[in-house]
This record gives sequence, structure tokens and C-alpha cells, in this order.
Amino acid sequence: MALACEITPLSAFLSTNLNNKIETFDRLGDRIKRSLGYPLVSLEIHTDQLRENIQIAVEYFTKYAGYTREYMIFDSNLYEDNKGIRLDLLYTLANSDLDTNAKKVAGTNPRGPSVEFYGETPESIFTATSSILSSAFAASTTLSATFTDGIDQFELFDKTLYSTITSFNSSLSSAFKQNKRKTLSLEGVSTDATTFQNVYDYDVMDYRKVMSVTDFEQGSSSGINTLFTLEQTLAQQTYFSYALGNYGFDLVSWYSLKEWMDTREKMLAIKKDIHFDERTQYLRMYPQPKQERFYGVISCYLERPIRDIIKEQWVYEYALALSMITIGRVRGKFGSVNLLGGGSLNADMLSEGSTKKAELEQKLLEGSSPGMGDNDPTLFFVG
Repeated sequence: MALACEITPLSAFLSTNLNNKIETFDRLGDRIKRSLGYPLVSLEIHTDQLRENIQIAVEYFTKYAGYTREYMIFDSNLYEDNKGIRLDLLYTLANSDLDTNAKKVAGTNPRGPSVEFYGETPESIFTATSSILSSAFAASTTLSATFTDGIDQFELFDKTLYSTITSFNSSLSSAFKQNKRKTLSLEGVSTDATTFQNVYDYDVMDYRKVMSVTDFEQGSSSGINTLFTLEQTLAQQTYFSYALGNYGFDLVSWYSLKEWMDTREKMLAIKKDIHFDERTQYLRMYPQPKQERFYGVISCYLERPIRDIIKEQWVYEYALALSMITIGRVRGKFGSVNLLGGGSLNADMLSEGSTKKAELEQKLLEGSSPGMGDNDPTLFFVG
């Protein structure tokens, strides 16, 4: 029986959670269409509608999930008066084009990370699909010494060694299969990666954005307070009171004094308060750094790149539900039209997609922890 469509190679479907083959919008769109019956069933949906549904799913997912927790140390001299510190640019500290503080805060450097600090992706590797006897290398002193026992099936070789073997005997190339170790999605198109940097999203062609700042600690580059702090002295006194007898502060006195010191910092504005605007990506401090200079460390949540987000199962299921709603609405316009053979278009997909959409939203918002609806349930409690 001849098929009317082209069969996709099996290698395109060999995928796991972390070794995922979903790398572009179009590949995810193919999975959605096949889930709805394509190519055996015609689907009343345009490619732009399908991509729009995937885009909505990505936007929704990144609002409540799809982030990583990362840390950064910064110099207070980068602070712009009455404006703040631009965090999304500062998370690209490896960019050598940001050679001045003015460029770092204003983002006047050429768009994208500099070439010097790209991470080289591994070259293609080659797998031996069959065994090769050592006698095949007898004419080569170097190769016969390297492969004294020959080559076993499924043994891995890098590009350099593969080139050496095939240069010696070109017919041996049929005994190897090339494997692409990593690909890069560049504005939605999957290509072989030559460069890669995780602080940059090559699909949106912009830096990854900070979602929120969860913690801030201020340090100092000079002065005795970097080592001999009052808190440290009180802690030492508390330790000695228990280790050497009834001397110095006890634990209750230390706790009471520490509470007073925290209140003093707030009342006198000794400890800075921070405010982060996720839209402008500026972190503001109150009071603002003036003549003082310090180094601070912040803990932030950053959005994951799109190439990671579209691999998520929730994104696929939500885009599938939106596509079902789209198709259901189109078919609803022709619900009363009889087709050849007396059949009619099925408009039930609208209600099925709406139900699935509501379930997925509830899972995302009310999962085992907010924003991470696909987390495993708690296995035990300590109370």
C-alpha cells in the first residue's frame, strides 16, 4: 500500500526529557498536528495560528515557571543616579565589548555577546556501527598501535580520530555514523551550533530577562568591618559563655541585641532597600549609593531561553489545547454543512480543548508549588 505522505526517519523521534528533539516552533507544531490526526485528517488551522498558540503557551509558562535561580556580584559604581542598575545586561559579564561602566549600564555595546566569550560546542562525534578487526590497520604503524584489538561496535570517536581513520582507508567511513551532539535554535530555525552562550536567547535575539530579585546583601571593599563586625563579636561572646562558663552574653541576650540592631538599620536607613522593575530591568536602591563604593550580591530568577521552554510538556499540552479550540471554532462555522457521504464536521473539539485548557491553567497555578505545576508531590512531612 503506497502512502500519500513522506515518512519521517525514526531518528527524529528518539527523544528523552533532557535529550529532547523539540528544538523549534515548527517541530513542536508538527507534534501538535500529528496529535490531532494529521496527515490522515485535514486540520483547519493556519501555520501562523499554530505558531501563535505556541507563543501564547510560552508566554504563559514563563510568567509562572520556566526560570532558573542565579547569583551575581556587582559594583555600586555601575549605579545610575535616579535610575538604577540594568540587570539583564549585567548578567552578561563575559562580554568584552562592555569595557566601560557607561557601556555596561547604557547597553551601548553591539547587540549580543562578543565572539571571544562564546562557549565552543562539542564537535560531532562518530559511532562505530560494526566491529573492525585490527588487521584492517596493519598497513599503518600509527593506527595499528592505537587499535591493537581493533574497534568494537558502538565505540565513540571524535572528529579528529575519525578523519585519521577514513584518510587511511576511505571505505571504512561506511562503518561509522555521525551524531550531532548539539544544535542551536537561531530565531526559530535549528542549525548546527558553532557558538553558544547561555546568558543570551538566540531565538528572541536579546539577553535573558530577570523575573525577580529575591535577595540582596551589601559588602564592603575597605574598613575593619569586613572582618571584625559587631555581630561576629557578639557571636563569639555567646560561644565563650557556653564553652568556658558563665561569661559574656547568653543566647537570649544575643538574640535581643540582634533584633535591636536590625531595627536600628531600618530606622536609620543603614541597610539599603531595593526595588526591581521587571519591565525596565532596573534595580533601584534606597538610599541610593552616593560617595560610598561597595560590592553587592543579588539572587535572581531569570527566564530560561525559548529553546528550553518549548521542550516543556506543559507548553506542548497547552498549545495543543489552544489549537483544538482554534480548529473547533473554525469547524463550528460549518457545523450545519453536510459533507459528501452525508457526514458533518465535528465541532466537539472546541469544548474538549476548552476543558483541557482550564485543567492545564489550574495545574500551572495550583500545582505542588506555585508556578511549578508539574512538580512531584510531597512524599513526606516533618512536623
